Amino acid sequence: MVSNFRFASIPNIIFGAGKLSELYDIIGNFGKNVLYVIGGSSLKTSGKWDEITSEMFRRTINFYSISFDGEPTPTLIDEAVKKFRQKNLELIIGIGGGSVIDAGKAISAMILKNDSIKEYLEGVGDKVHDGKKIPYIAIPTTSGTGSEATKNAVITEVGSEGFKKSLRHDNLIPNYTIVDPKLVVSCPPSITAACGMDAFTQLLEAYVSPRSSPVTDALAFSGIKQIKDNIIPVYSHKSSDLKARSAMAYGSLVSGIVLANAGLGIVHGLASSIGGMFNIPHGTVCGTLLAESTKMNVKRLKQIGHDGELGLMKHAIIGALITGKGYEPNIDVSYYCSVLVETLENWTKQLNIDRLGKYGITTTDIDNIIERTGLKNNPVHLNPEDIKEIVVNRI
Repeated sequence: MVSNFRFASIPNIIFGAGKLSELYDIIGNFGKNVLYVIGGSSLKTSGKWDEITSEMFRRTINFYSISFDGEPTPTLIDEAVKKFRQKNLELIIGIGGGSVIDAGKAISAMILKNDSIKEYLEGVGDKVHDGKKIPYIAIPTTSGTGSEATKNAVITEVGSEGFKKSLRHDNLIPNYTIVDPKLVVSCPPSITAACGMDAFTQLLEAYVSPRSSPVTDALAFSGIKQIKDNIIPVYSHKSSDLKARSAMAYGSLVSGIVLANAGLGIVHGLASSIGGMFNIPHGTVCGTLLAESTKMNVKRLKQIGHDGELGLMKHAIIGALITGKGYEPNIDVSYYCSVLVETLENWTKQLNIDRLGKYGITTTDIDNIIERTGLKNNPVHLNPEDIKEIVVNRI
């Protein structure tokens, strides 16, 4: 019998190489007063920003732009909202990596409010957002966070009392998402690597989550299938290969859909706490902790016996997928779990994913990190010593 489940809404998705060109006709559905939220420099250096602005002028569309370099903070969002609140905007378009997509999402949600975004962040403020927003279009230029398909905007404040929290409402899902793999071709190797590992983490954590469903399982499996054969090539010798980039873009998009419906696990629990305490890219945290976290999850699932069988089997199915041969019932589940862990360890090395120590994290920070870390929807309970081992092994 199929288990009960709920499935959240997704944006109107347009996927494919060259599909950015459809943006201009879509804009006409909303109006002619537009704000572009873009990254620090990549869109401009790629030449795409010139193409976009030329088309805006040609179509006599009035537009503004604001750049975000790094993860959005409450102060940056509040300042942007104050700057553009009186511009009578009819549409906001975010073009960039996950942080830019989140920044645009947050601006579209807060521009109709008169108070700080802090008041509406989960676990920070005491207000609940009503979902009213300026229409929003998300266009990713990296393949990693899947933010183009989610209903939350992650806002970060780094420091001893820092946080990494979400502004969330069902209506904050982008009205349209345009995923054009041509926009990702110029993505640097280091960002390609970290984003690819982030997407894979989201797919795997959603697949083994206790909240997973037949729908999220099917989607996550399809995303993992695309990423497994392309994550190393796009980092190395196929960075300009549209087929490989399309595979990664699809995996990233799907990761956003499944995380919104099945939840995430210990890797993202740690990424939330570490990201609030240290100035470290989200994809790097996920990428560096994924293999160790998966190894620990498999270890604990084996120890709890019958209750861990489903979780072990799901890890094994992904291990079998990675072999390219599919799951064979006569082969021990432990073998396929080992294949998964070893593959993730190899990817971490091949992709040169940084260790946590590079960002100033030491063993003296571990107790504070653990105290702030939640398990989220991890497939098995992990105690503080388990979490400590995961982190120590990547410092």
